[in-house]
Amino acid sequence: MAETIPQFYKRIQRCDPKLDATYSKGKEYFNIFSRQCYFGTVQFSYRDFYKVTLIMGVGKLYYADKWILVDRPALLFSNPLVPYAWESVSEEQRGMFCIFNEQFVQSEEKNGSLANTPLFKLTGDKVFFLDESQLMKVQNIYAQMQEEIQSGYAGTLDVLRCYLHLLIHTAMRMQDANQYESHPNASQRIAELFMELLERQFPIDYPRAALVLRTPTDYANRLSVHVNHLNKVIKETTGKTTSVLIAERIVKEAVQYLQHSNLSISEMAFGLGFESVSYFSKFFRKHTGKSPTEVRGEGNYLICTKDDLNSTHPSVR
Repeated sequence: MAETIPQFYKRIQRCDPKLDATYSKGKEYFNIFSRQCYFGTVQFSYRDFYKVTLIMGVGKLYYADKWILVDRPALLFSNPLVPYAWESVSEEQRGMFCIFNEQFVQSEEKNGSLANTPLFKLTGDKVFFLDESQLMKVQNIYAQMQEEIQSGYAGTLDVLRCYLHLLIHTAMRMQDANQYESHPNASQRIAELFMELLERQFPIDYPRAALVLRTPTDYANRLSVHVNHLNKVIKETTGKTTSVLIAERIVKEAVQYLQHSNLSISEMAFGLGFESVSYFSKFFRKHTGKSPTEVRGEGNYLICTKDDLNSTHPSVR
């Protein structure tokens, strides 16, 4: 599961007085802290929040299949869609970070001028190295954020969004693409992240939300790897193709809804990302040998592969 803001604070042993029992994902949230890291600690996971960090201290930044040495001041942008890990190399770890949730990031910012910036893009650089003058500019922006968050002004969140824009665009003016190193355990890590991401898509919350990731390309984009590389890694690691694993998980979810929910077959089809009921029915029969109507109300069910459908097993004849 993705780490939440309260879980993050508990892990780093920080306390926000405003983060009380009334906190929820439905409310706008933003805060800023000085940065401290535990020496040698690596936390590799998804987070359900955004974070922009001024790093001052040496460490290694890990992604699914690559890593980069951060050996001078840098800005790091992280979002809920891209998992990463940080390993402290030097004992001294200083800097600042601001942390905020989805509600703070308004839709016009995600889909507007900031859509192709490091904060929201799934691929491309998310760490930006700073020279001395750039470091001073970034430190000044963080100082203004700290001053604003303590001001008590009614429009503080709007002002903080302006400072966030400034921080992002300051970083985008800085440098060419970084050089990353391949991770020695990249294949295993990619496979684990794929399986975790696959499970995170369920259960669906129709009609408020429908399945978003349906294809190997969708998952490759989220993991910032090429789809061919993802397919190769998954096949080598699990013995199954990426498409088969996605299909099996969708079928498993469909069976649960057919047997244990009041959703109609059409509602279920659209919730699972299918454009039509007929397409869903064909997909379901292909992977199970039965129609959704036949499975609805049955107590026992076996998920089958294409090879199973060609066998003489009585349950799939």
